[in-house]
Amino acid sequence: MGLDKLDLAIIALYLVGITLFGLRFRKRQRSLRDYFLAGRDIPWWAIALSIVAAETSTLTIISIPGLAYDTNLTFLQVVMGYIVGRVVISFVLLPHYFRGDLYTAYELIERRFGRGLRSLTAGLFLITRAAAEGVRVYAVSIVVAIALGTGEVASIAIITVLTLIYTFEGGLAAVIWTDVVQTAIYVGGTIVGLVTILHLVPGGWGAIHAAAASAGKLQVFDFTPNPWLPYTFWAGLVGGTFFITASHGADQLIVQRLLAARSLNQSARALLSSGVVIFFQFALFLIVGVMLWAFYGVPSANFGKADRIYPTFIVTRMPHGISGLLIAAVLAAAMSNLSAALNSLSSSTIMDFILRFRPQTDEGRRVLLSRLVTVCWAMVLFGLAVLALQKVGRVVEVGLQIASAAYGALLGVFLLGVLTKRANQRGAMVGMLFGFGVELYLWGWTHVPWTWWVMIGTTVTFVVGYAASFASILADSDHA
Repeated sequence: MGLDKLDLAIIALYLVGITLFGLRFRKRQRSLRDYFLAGRDIPWWAIALSIVAAETSTLTIISIPGLAYDTNLTFLQVVMGYIVGRVVISFVLLPHYFRGDLYTAYELIERRFGRGLRSLTAGLFLITRAAAEGVRVYAVSIVVAIALGTGEVASIAIITVLTLIYTFEGGLAAVIWTDVVQTAIYVGGTIVGLVTILHLVPGGWGAIHAAAASAGKLQVFDFTPNPWLPYTFWAGLVGGTFFITASHGADQLIVQRLLAARSLNQSARALLSSGVVIFFQFALFLIVGVMLWAFYGVPSANFGKADRIYPTFIVTRMPHGISGLLIAAVLAAAMSNLSAALNSLSSSTIMDFILRFRPQTDEGRRVLLSRLVTVCWAMVLFGLAVLALQKVGRVVEVGLQIASAAYGALLGVFLLGVLTKRANQRGAMVGMLFGFGVELYLWGWTHVPWTWWVMIGTTVTFVVGYAASFASILADSDHA
């Protein structure tokens, strides 16, 4: 069928509308507290939806249905770990973030260890977040190129520029409130898509359920004690817990939102409630994948790669109007994730690096600097997304692998800081470098599933860091 004028009008209306909505917040940005923390005056429910939007990208919307198309529902075991990880953060890390006036996660590291380790952790965040985000922005081009027929590079450029406009002007307040709107659009759009598929499959849900059940597509739990499988109950629960504890407790992308809450209690409420929404959301995307499998009944290789199945279905099979709404929904997820990345990369660059060397900069100049850095990061992410065109299989797993390669080292350092009193900066640095090295080795030279990387990296960082700290204390006492 392809898209018609109605679909294109809906997509254009969304792109213009969300950009103008984000620009409404530009007059409120008088200080860095306004620009990076939205004045710490955001209600918990808006932060919860913003957290969901920040961890949902085009990767999630197009790759998770593709994953279910090829396999089953066992990815939900990882999402169960995501909920447990949120509980751990609420008790272990969150209280430390609300002791003092922090802007970034890595200020906590300086307060506990020193400036050197703060620079190291912030630098690792900037590099790996930019790399992971480059892959996520690339995923946008898959959808836009299929939908609009534009070149992949042009598609990336359109989304990057429009997202930059309101992020540049409105800061975190614009990011969070556009996230709220965009979450409603992409979840609502996906539900509309699910209902549409139901009507297109002869026999409806009964036929889909029967076919999927007989093929094992509805399996959620896999208790196989095999460490080489990525989506077993053990890998999902343990790996998902460590992954989210790192991504939501030691990554500025999410920590920035938690710091924007009015109080510790509201921050914890936002974090925990976002877990409930995330579980519902992943279940929705996975079910869509199973339904597409029942509709097409052909191998994913027929589409080139699994990531192309859902966008292809939207463009070729959905009624006009609904297909436009669903493309807008995919773009909503892309823009919310990109805006979150731009603002968090900018806040860490400014607070963890630039202002440490230029502390006398006045407030107006600080906000201007923050906006210029946001533009620089947009250009970097655009370049990385273009590079990602050259290689990438199932993009959701590549994105998760890049993030996992650093998360263990980051989480290990944070746990050394909050759980021990003996660990020192030298020891923590040694532990972090060891942990990061082990994770790179796991990624490049082993077949260990990504779901285990964060746990292994965290453990290595913590154990080596504690032992190195103890050794350095002994060495210092001998010299004394």
